[in-house]
This record gives sequence, structure tokens and C-alpha cells, in this order.
Amino acid sequence: MRSLHSMELFAEVAKARSFSRAADVLGLPKSTLSRRVAELERSVGLSLLNRSTRKVELTGAGELYLERCLRIVEEAQVAHEELQALTAKPSGLLRVNMPATFATDVMAEIFLGFARRHPDVAFHVNLASLAHADQVAEPCDLTIKIGDMPDSSLIARCLGSLSVHLYASQAYLAAHGSPLLPADLTKHECIGFRTLASAAPARWPMVRGTEQITIAPASRFSVNDASMARRLAMLGAGIAALGGDHTELEHAGCLRRVLPEWSLGPFPVHVVTETRLLPARARLFVDYLVAHLAQGWPAPAIDRLTC
Repeated sequence: MRSLHSMELFAEVAKARSFSRAADVLGLPKSTLSRRVAELERSVGLSLLNRSTRKVELTGAGELYLERCLRIVEEAQVAHEELQALTAKPSGLLRVNMPATFATDVMAEIFLGFARRHPDVAFHVNLASLAHADQVAEPCDLTIKIGDMPDSSLIARCLGSLSVHLYASQAYLAAHGSPLLPADLTKHECIGFRTLASAAPARWPMVRGTEQITIAPASRFSVNDASMARRLAMLGAGIAALGGDHTELEHAGCLRRVLPEWSLGPFPVHVVTETRLLPARARLFVDYLVAHLAQGWPAPAIDRLTC
């Protein structure tokens, strides 16, 4: 346990880049902290920190060791919580990374429901565009990913599949007509979705029963956020591929389904973790999320999307 504690002290110094600031955070004398880190360096046989009068920097070995230390210390803390609070109420900070539009359209109500059920849990929700969700660097307990999962060491649980359909405004369809076949999309203004600034034009994998066809739609607007694509479609900019249930928007006259027999995808949605050893708050949140989404994917709130 002393070695584990020394790793925790080293990690705090490395994050603060200062013995003084780390000592303040830990509530230890600076001399004690310095001695414990020096003992750790002697035990591993390598210098982990470069010290100067102005700052502390990690050595190459220190950078590698810090990455391992953070994971070991966190898993040890989780193990301690698991053993000490098997029947206790979940508490603490739940950190979740996810695509921004998915969070707004689907997850806001889920977070609120879980928060009401577990008042001792706080939330840190870090959002990114769908295109860059895999690149979010924030440390987290859970990540929501949309699309196929590549082979990796991550642990993924499928939450279901998100169907994507085509929509346009009444004004656009009145002016340009409705496509009758997927091939007609090449003659329409479509709102493309890009994953990277340098990516090739979007291609839409269209599905109807057992039929499959890939279309390269004409596109003046190319965006990397689904809420922007939806808003442009509502304003008459063209035909957009939108995930989720937009029945309320159709009833309100904001959008109309295009090629209703066809869809794109479906695209799997996963909740991803780096370890199976989750704190109680994260484990219970995943169970709550699975149970909630089993009832269907929520529709975007109409009051946020006035036509």
C-alpha cells in the first residue's frame, strides 16, 4: 500500500508540475512529499522528474510511468469503493464524453432522471461533434460512441441502433419537388455530413428491406454537427439525413419525411469504458441508460426547434 500511495503522490506532483502546489493539494509538507517521490524513484531505478528552481518536468520514463500510475491509482480507488460501499448509495462525480447533438436530443432527459433518482451523484458531461467524439481527451468514466466499433482494448456495450431518415422542409419540397428514388438525390440540394475537414464528399448508404444502394448526394452545405444539419433543413436549405424520431417536427410542419420507405444505417450506439471495474455511480448509470433506451429513442424537444 505504501508503493501505491507513493504513486498517487508522484501523480499529483506530475499533474501540478510543482512540489509546492502538490503539497498544498495533498495537505503534506513539501519536504515529506519530495522525500517520498525520491524514494519512489530509487525503488524503480529511474529518474521520473527533472527538478529546477522554477518548475518540475517529467522525464521520458516519468511520462510513461505517470500514464500507468493514473490508471492503477484510479482502479485502486474504485476497488476500495466497491468493497467499502457495496450497498451504499452511489455518489461522487460521473464523467461522460459523448457527441454534442446526441447529448442534447437523447441524453438530457436521461441525465435528469438519473440525477433525481441519485441525488448524491454530480455530472461532468464533455461534448464534442460526432466527427471528433473519438478524439475527446478528457478523462472520463464512460464514452458514448455512434458507429461501428473498431477492434480495441476498450469495453463496449451496445445500447441499440440509431436509424437515420431523410427530411426536408415543406418550402424546399414545394420549390424543388420530392425525390421519388434514391438516385434522384443527386439532382437535389442535400446537406452533407463530414467527419474531417479534408474528407471526401459524404456518401449515404440507403437501405429498404433487403435492398441496399450507396448514393453520393449533391451537397452545397457540408456540416459536422447534426443539429446544424437539422436547422438548415428546417430553413429550406435542402434534404438532411437525421437520426432519431422527428414525428413532432413533422406534425408541427417543420419537416417532412423524404423517401419514407428508405433509411440510412442503422448505426450502432455503444457505451464504452476502459475497464470493467466501474464505480457504483457509473455501473448504475449504464444500467439506467440501457433500460431507458430499450423503451425507444426520445425525440428532439419541439420547444427547442421552433420552425
